Amino acid sequence: MTKEELRERLTVFAVRIIKMVDNLPSSIAGNAIARQIVRSGTSPSANYRAACLAKSDKDFVNKLKMVEEELDETNHWIDIIMRSQLIETSKLAPLYQESKELLAIIVKTITSTKSRINADEAVKM
Repeated sequence: MTKEELRERLTVFAVRIIKMVDNLPSSIAGNAIARQIVRSGTSPSANYRAACLAKSDKDFVNKLKMVEEELDETNHWIDIIMRSQLIETSKLAPLYQESKELLAIIVKTITSTKSRINADEAVKM
């Protein structure tokens, strides 16, 4: 997957999160969770764009760690929404799956970039 494809996938994910939030009930719990997940679910897109502009591989990894944290938090909130039945689980399952897949892609990218950094540093020694 290219950087452009992942950038688009994260943007589409953010839009899906926004639409999902609009379907949460207007209750104390629904409103509190909505504020949390709209932040955590839309920031990976912006943070990934920042990572693509990183000044070095180490900067790239640091910025991707923010994407990882936000996607993990988003997974948490989707799980809470499903368990509390604020939105029907069957309606959230595809979004939850996409969140997990995006997280796996980011983790793999972090791991492979760190390996490349370590290999480059070993060669310099």
